[in-house]
Parts: sequence; structure tokens; C-alpha cells
Amino acid sequence: VVLLGEIEFGRCYHFSRYRPIARINQRPCIIATRLLSQSFLLIAVAAVFYILLRRVGTLPPHKRRAEYLKLGLGVAVVGVILLTLAGKMHGVGAALTGLLVAARQLLPVLIRVFPLLGSLGSNSSAGPKQSTVNSEILRMHLNHDTGALSGEVLSGPFKDWRLDDLSRDQLEELRTYCRDNDPESLLLLEGYLEQRFGEEAASEPPPNSGDSGGGAMTRQEALDILGLEDGADEATIVDAHRKLMQKLHPDRGGSDYLAAKINQAKDFLLG
Repeated sequence: VVLLGEIEFGRCYHFSRYRPIARINQRPCIIATRLLSQSFLLIAVAAVFYILLRRVGTLPPHKRRAEYLKLGLGVAVVGVILLTLAGKMHGVGAALTGLLVAARQLLPVLIRVFPLLGSLGSNSSAGPKQSTVNSEILRMHLNHDTGALSGEVLSGPFKDWRLDDLSRDQLEELRTYCRDNDPESLLLLEGYLEQRFGEEAASEPPPNSGDSGGGAMTRQEALDILGLEDGADEATIVDAHRKLMQKLHPDRGGSDYLAAKINQAKDFLLG
């Protein structure tokens, strides 16, 4: 039986002769440490990716696509960097990293430019085709061609969401929020709900709401409501008012509140 003595500086000695008999192999320890560090790094990256993914999932649907693209590019950049540091990629990896970083920086610009280019042809031959009414909580649009209502939430629990993307339950929650905070927004929302879901979606009007179009109006607000540009003459204003009332008059199933706003806008511009 060989008795081992002290281990000093990676060497083993006999008790009797203090002669080195073996050198401890430290390579497995180094490899294990490296694998452990890489595992922790991968777990951290995965955790950050999961948190960002959950955050993107809370955004309005029309904003998620762009954020998913940004997140995908970010993950690709991080993956290429990790592979490069691990010695798995060389010149090609560095070039690919540069391209990904450049694409990441240009992505917001491209997202804004391409829809703009696509809309140039459709908007160049015609003037404004929609009316816009703003309240504290909502921005509502009326399509002049179809009479369809659409809108966005400006504040509250569904800020930046499009009304068309909200479910019936979410719209009911928004209705309650409007009822508690802004009767004018509630009137706008009621018109949208009645058009989207029919008369079954109608509810009792807020107290003291009446059919008035609200408070003071600016010239720009009046132009937005009628879908006109600055400089419109009296004949244009009257024609725009007539066409909108044909689509929104209460006797035709339109919104009392929007009809009142249209009348108020015409009176303001012609007054």
C-alpha cells in the first residue's frame, strides 16, 4: 500500500521519500468551470429574452410585429457575439455581426418609410377621406366612403390600442373607465360600439350628457371633424357637412354625439 502525504503545488509525495509520484490533472476542473460559466450566461440571456418577450406581448397588436423584429435581431446579434467569443466564428461572424447591428439601427426607419411610400400613391389623387374627433381618452375616425368608425385609445388601461383590436370584454372595461372619467369619451365609444355590435351594445347615456357636441372648439378641430384642410371655402364646408350627416344622422342609425360635433364644426367654420 502506497501512503500519500501532503499535496503541495499540485504534486503528490510519499511520506518516506518526498518524491513526486503524480501531477494532478487540472484540465477537467478548468473545463467544468468554463461550462458552468457558459451555462450561467445562457440562463441569463434566456431570462432577459423571456422578460422582453412578455413585455412585447403586452403591447397593442399593431405594434407587436415591429417589436418582435427588433427582438429577433437583438437575439441574433447576441448569438453571433457569443459564438465569436467562444471561437466558433471568425471573419464571417464579425461581418455578420456588423450587418445585424446595422439592420437593428435601420429597422425603425424602414418601418416608418415603407408604409409612407406605400401610401403616397393612394393619397396623392384625393383629399382627406376621414373625419377625426378627439376626446380626453379616445381619438375616433369616420371613413367618408364607408361611414365606418375606428379609433385609438389615448389614455387609460388600453392606451395606444386600436378599438378594432379590443375584444368585447375589453371594450366593456374601457366603457366603464370612460363612464367614470370622461362622459365625452363615453359618447364617442357608444357610437362605435353600436356600429360594431348593433343596438345590443347600447347603454344608458351618461347623466347631463345631452346631445351637445361638447365645449369650445378650435378651428383645427372643426376642420378635422369635417375632414377638411385649412382654406376650405363655404361651399366645401357645406358639402362636407351634408355628406357626413347623410352617414351619421341619428335617423339613419348614426351617432347623436358625432352628429352634434359635425353640426358644431360647421357652425364654427361658417360663423
